[in-house]
Amino acid sequence: MTRVIPEVILLKYLLIYNIYIKYIRYINISKDFKELKILYHSLKLLQDKFPNTDKTVDDLAAMVWASYPQMKEVEREALNDLLERVNRTVADPAVLNSILETVRKRAVARDMAIKSLEVSEGHAAWEELSSLYTSLQEKSDGVEPLAKLRFVTNDLDVLESHTIKSSGLHWRLDCLNRSLGPLRPGDFGFVFARPESGKTTFLASEISYMAGQTTQPIIWFNNEEQGEKVRLRIIQATLGYTQDEIWIDKAQTQKLYDEATKGLIRIVDEAAIYRGDVELVLESLKPSIVIFDQIDKLYGFDADRDDLHLGAIYIWARELAKRYNCAVIGVCQSDGQGEGVKWLTMAHVSNAKTSKQAEADWILGIGKSNEVSTDDIRFFNISKNKLLGDSDTDPNERHGRFEVFIRPMIARYEDLE
Repeated sequence: MTRVIPEVILLKYLLIYNIYIKYIRYINISKDFKELKILYHSLKLLQDKFPNTDKTVDDLAAMVWASYPQMKEVEREALNDLLERVNRTVADPAVLNSILETVRKRAVARDMAIKSLEVSEGHAAWEELSSLYTSLQEKSDGVEPLAKLRFVTNDLDVLESHTIKSSGLHWRLDCLNRSLGPLRPGDFGFVFARPESGKTTFLASEISYMAGQTTQPIIWFNNEEQGEKVRLRIIQATLGYTQDEIWIDKAQTQKLYDEATKGLIRIVDEAAIYRGDVELVLESLKPSIVIFDQIDKLYGFDADRDDLHLGAIYIWARELAKRYNCAVIGVCQSDGQGEGVKWLTMAHVSNAKTSKQAEADWILGIGKSNEVSTDDIRFFNISKNKLLGDSDTDPNERHGRFEVFIRPMIARYEDLE
């Protein structure tokens, strides 16, 4: 009895041009299936060369032989057998979705099996299985692509309520309210600076202020310093306390902190944080803000080059903001050229010429001078700003430069003016 191969049956449907255009991007044929890979590659060549017309199995065969003239006899026989199976297939539109779903599940099973083997041999971490499964699900949501796509309304009332009338979350620093304006769901940006310049203190200062403006969780993914230190800094920033003041009356400190933040600030503290784990947390907690400190050190992104690897992380972070309807803030380093520089520009972002910068809606560089007289001053440069702003933003300061106080003893930044 001849074994049924769903990927072969699907080829008969994909000879119909409109079906091909609609579904081909959702189909992933394993490189291990050499003959099938040849057929699907030849189909792409055929449909791209002769668009807007339906094709026959004979058309596909002709493209195969023209594209692979040096094929061995055993490969030619295998392909002839597959083409004959395609020819015998009756394309019933009623079962197309079922076939697509079967092909999808087989692809998931193959890739999961490969990753499981890598984990068992110590070549991959088990968390990557979750990450892979999540990414595969994202690709496979397209059985009915148009039904999954979101179309933007042209209703002005709705547009107004979702944009300029959407209040967003305001910053503690007034200079950022004048420049960036409030953070809204879907916004993605990042903060960068040299090591030990006050990036985490900046986040603690701002997030502790924003917690009082939301009823949804704020998720802080920490893969840098010890999580307990981060929590203490957030407590300091929330209450304006030094570390010594925290312990004077612990019960009172706890009460005041809980009242101010409502238990909304959640810290995930792991040295290795995988994209699959992140999405599981976001799916469960539905946050208003997500922080990655540091974003460049996230796991679960495969690429041959560092710039492509980092680019994939930032593309994904931007997608997270839209998919989960939250604001996303990343933290990364400035390169060595930024040492002692007051006004950091996009050119100072580490390990990236454009891959990181292109994905962000806003970018804030925090500069620190080597002059002793400015040790308690930081220099903010808004080098990119695509945020909408609100009535408090100043068009002349959208790409502003600001000098601000840093008060590490209470983990806060303050406006200089």
